[in-house]
Amino acid sequence: MSANAALALVEAEPNPQWNDDEVVVLKFGSSILRNADEAPAVASEIYGHVRAGRKVVAVVSALSGHTDRMLAEARALGLGHENELLPAYVVLGEEKSAALVAIACDRVGLDAVGLSVRELGIVVEGPAQHARPVSLRGDRLHQALAEHQVVVVPGFGGIRPNGRVALLGRGGSDLTAVVLAAELGLRRVRLVKDVDGLYDRDPASETGTPLRYRRASWDTARQLGGALVQHDAIGLGQTRGVEIEVAALGRADGTVVGDKDAPPGPAAVAVPLKIALAGCGVVGGGLLNRLLPNKAYEVVGVLVRNPAKCRDVTVPQNLFTSDINALLAKKPDLLLEALSEGEAGHDLIVRALEAGVDVISANKQAVAVDPQGLRDLATARGCRIAWSAAVGGGAPMIETLRAARAAGPVVGFEAVLNGTVNFMLQRLGEGAAFADALADARAAGFAEEDPSSDLEGHDSAAKVKLLAFEAFGQAPADVPCDVLSARTELGPRLVRQIGSCFRKDGALEAAVRLDRDLEDALFQSLEGERNALKVYGQDGRVWTCKGRGAGRWATTESVLSDLADVVRARRAAAEKV
Repeated sequence: MSANAALALVEAEPNPQWNDDEVVVLKFGSSILRNADEAPAVASEIYGHVRAGRKVVAVVSALSGHTDRMLAEARALGLGHENELLPAYVVLGEEKSAALVAIACDRVGLDAVGLSVRELGIVVEGPAQHARPVSLRGDRLHQALAEHQVVVVPGFGGIRPNGRVALLGRGGSDLTAVVLAAELGLRRVRLVKDVDGLYDRDPASETGTPLRYRRASWDTARQLGGALVQHDAIGLGQTRGVEIEVAALGRADGTVVGDKDAPPGPAAVAVPLKIALAGCGVVGGGLLNRLLPNKAYEVVGVLVRNPAKCRDVTVPQNLFTSDINALLAKKPDLLLEALSEGEAGHDLIVRALEAGVDVISANKQAVAVDPQGLRDLATARGCRIAWSAAVGGGAPMIETLRAARAAGPVVGFEAVLNGTVNFMLQRLGEGAAFADALADARAAGFAEEDPSSDLEGHDSAAKVKLLAFEAFGQAPADVPCDVLSARTELGPRLVRQIGSCFRKDGALEAAVRLDRDLEDALFQSLEGERNALKVYGQDGRVWTCKGRGAGRWATTESVLSDLADVVRARRAAAEKV
């Protein structure tokens, strides 16, 4: 069967169940997944899309060098080039990568599942090591998308009609991604590479200035793409009308390959962003773990009470300071504020904004003091402030509320907002003593040494105020709170701490209550530190989201997503100048 015939067969049975606003197909090759340590960065890229309201199909290649090693191992046992047993062994590398990425996604609170080559169901024909896709048995993929936020699948492999595994040739993960985008009815697929697009020459070339294409035609991509995009993938994209976007990790811009060309131009040179960090606890330590190895950022200082204290993350000692003036004197581009104290955090945010420094905060007590005032100050100083991580940990609650409000007036919301309390309520419901439940929450990294803010409801109350500000443009003056203590009578039924705020007769009614008569299925389903939000629109529509509400990695990921948004905004502003 010819390649064109195979493409025609794939074209014959499209299944346009999803659209580009609902689902995005991302492909990550071995230039991105060089080793297992890169999986968190891939999870960050995926998280950004989920936070924007889309489900993700992530197509992954094997870790760098893994395929060659597996081929060598199999051939050392006598398996020849066309032996039909060889592909089934080789695709285990892709399946391992898919499992690693799914685990990394779960760590930051995403609801992710991994599929095997056989479960994915791309049917192929042709040579064992360069087969062509002819159809997709997509029931398992559609089911996984319906049930999960993220579906991670292996590239490079498919299933022959006789049930044996075959490979899609070098670069076959590109082809897998295009096949899935086409079969899902999408107009575009995004290939995440180690370069930020297609250039008119090698970006590492020492002759002339490489120029990047914003848009490139199919023919231009074939001529200049080289090893960047597999030619079979280009052919299928052209046949099925699926544009192929080539971009780098963490970059919004790149090259779109499609029907039209646009003249190439010089690409902006990325300069490391100077980051100052306030706090080196659960969240601060997680941020340093991710930022220090990343060449896109330069950590210039870390504000702590005691610079000599031992930390659970390796940090150059010269970065620590207890002096706010010394921290701001380093002229950071951006401050990440992760202090545990509300008043100190608020004062530091104000100082940074007054100095023209962009701010991202994970400190709900600090931001809830006066969110409108902080936003006005940022605008007046020409800088940016973001606080998504202050509410919901890894659950994108701020983004969900903004999406609901953009669609029409909001009448109210309910939410499980405190991961520590939710974790403890589950343990208490299982029969644990109060002291044991609290000790378990501390051991898991959820509860602070002083948990009073969580247990007395103040943490959730601050989050209710921030969510109310997003929903109604104002915060309630008072948020009455139930207290969870060793003396609290919970009763025999499932109990959740529910924070809520509704507009009634022009006034805001808010509370943080221990709900002993819980009937909502979303809140009932939350286990451990999971949080969830329901937003009620005036027109009857309901928006929901859920995720890990506590813990280092979930909250770290939310801060990093705010950071990525700010970086994109800074780049866009710089390009306009």
